[in-house]
Formats: sequence, structure tokens, C-alpha cells
Amino acid sequence: MSDVFEHRVIPLATVRDPIHIDAIGDGLVDGGLPVVEVALRGEHGLAAIRRLVARGDLLVGAGTVRSVEQARAAIDAGAQFVVSPGLDPEVVRCAGQAGLAVIPGVLTPTEVDTAARLGLHRVKLFPAAAVDTSCLLSAYTAVFPEMLFMPSAGVTAASMAEFLTQQAVFAVSGSWITARADAGAAAVADAAREAIAVAAQVPL
Repeated sequence: MSDVFEHRVIPLATVRDPIHIDAIGDGLVDGGLPVVEVALRGEHGLAAIRRLVARGDLLVGAGTVRSVEQARAAIDAGAQFVVSPGLDPEVVRCAGQAGLAVIPGVLTPTEVDTAARLGLHRVKLFPAAAVDTSCLLSAYTAVFPEMLFMPSAGVTAASMAEFLTQQAVFAVSGSWITARADAGAAAVADAAREAIAVAAQVPL
């Protein structure tokens, strides 16, 4: 199974209807993007993680993890990486002790510095669309050269290339790919292929 940090696009899935779970999994695999962050916002999050992990052909992470309890539940469900909207040192430690990659959310210099002190080198910039990302990351690159960022919230098929061109960005996260699940696996696969094609045009 691949490492989450090998991917430049991390699809985010908020599962509102269990009927969409297989369409998400089939679509991402068929589209060549076998990775997904399943948000724990809804009641179907843990069940979706279990079902997608059971496939064996997807790298499945838990998103919107806001507490150690949620982190443990996600790990028990089989999550292979953890993403948080904020920076909770206890969640970071919990995931780390389980041997999982963890990508906590940051926005301020204090949060970036705290993440660095926790030994992290990759974090989620959240909410990315609420700030001038280019200006912010240019400043952070000068002060925190060891830190790389994954913009999330407000990233779309139209804007992902702009985010990926920024030096400090290792990946983008967004829900536009899995949002096509209501139209079926083929629609998810098409969106995944389009995202991969866009990312491939942006130099590393």
C-alpha cells in the first residue's frame, strides 16, 4: 500500500449515504487515485472507513479527527492515516504511537511552530480559501523552511493547480472528486483522472 505523502491530491469524502461508499472506492481505484480521507463529521464515517479498508486496494485515512477518542475509534476501524482540522498534540501523539501518518490543521504561525516542535514536517493549511494562501505560504517558507502544507477547504478542480504551484505545498485536499459519487463510480473516476492530469502538469 502506498504512503499518503506520495499523493499530490487527497480526495476527501463526507459520506452522507452509505450507498455512495462503493461508488467512491470503485471510482478512485478505477481513476488511478487509490487514496481517500473519510471525514468523521457524519454518522457513516467509521462504517465507511471499515468498508473501504476491507477492499484492500485503497489507502484510507480518517479526517476531521478532533479528539483522542475519535483517533482511537478511527484506528480501530482500520484508518491508515489521520487528518485533523486543528492542531491537538494529543491526537498527534496518539496517531504517532499507532505508527500512522498524521496531518493536523494549522493556520497561524504559532500553530505551525507548535507542529514543528512536535516533529512534524507536513501539515494541513485550513481553511485555505479564507486567507491569501500564496502570501501566507511565502512568509512561512522563509521562517519554517522544513514545513510543507496541504491546503484544504475551498480547493476545487479549477483552483488546485494554483495551490500546487506554490513551493511549500506537497498536496491539496478537497471533496470535489468524491462529491460525484451520487452520479456513480464512473463520474468519480473521471474526476480523479482529471485531478491527476492537472497535478502532473505542475512541476514538483
